Amino acid sequence: MNELASNAGYGETAAERVAQYEGVTFEQVHREVLHLFPERPSDILDIGAGTGRDAAALAARGHRVVAAEPTAELRRAGERIHAGSGIRWVDDSLPEAAALRATGERFDLILLCAVWMHLAERERPLAMDALTRLLNPGGRVVLSLRHGPVPPGRRMFAVPADETVAQARARGLDLLIRTPRPDLHDRPGVSWTVLAFAAAGGHR
Repeated sequence: MNELASNAGYGETAAERVAQYEGVTFEQVHREVLHLFPERPSDILDIGAGTGRDAAALAARGHRVVAAEPTAELRRAGERIHAGSGIRWVDDSLPEAAALRATGERFDLILLCAVWMHLAERERPLAMDALTRLLNPGGRVVLSLRHGPVPPGRRMFAVPADETVAQARARGLDLLIRTPRPDLHDRPGVSWTVLAFAAAGGHR
């Protein structure tokens, strides 16, 4: 699977992905960490934003949201479904997040929903470096780790939660939450771990 792109299989199945992503709510997906999201208007980055479900929900709460999505079909669907939401869409992805880093912007919250498992072992430290450079002092990172069988034609890796926690801590991020979550789509053998981290500099 290593030779596949990190977003392999998503463009070809975009219609299915749109139905899947928009079929559950922001509140359902993030119920374990909703209390960690900023209440006052903040700068938020949604990496691997898909159709923009989460980005739109956060924008509706008054936040300034950048949605990074490398799959053109999903990005276009998100722009159509959530037109007028105020989301700023960017074609970018980890591990480098080069376009985002080139702007010099930093964020109070970085959200990665079902993204980290697409990164190979050698890419994950680079991606964690990129996140810390994109994060404001006191900012938070919320991510989910997928566990279970890999669908055909996809690029996914088994990512131990302990590894992710250790990589974050090595870069000055404190663990706020580590909790299991069942799969909302009831896929056989699939489960999740939700992690949240905070950078030094005070909580927002």
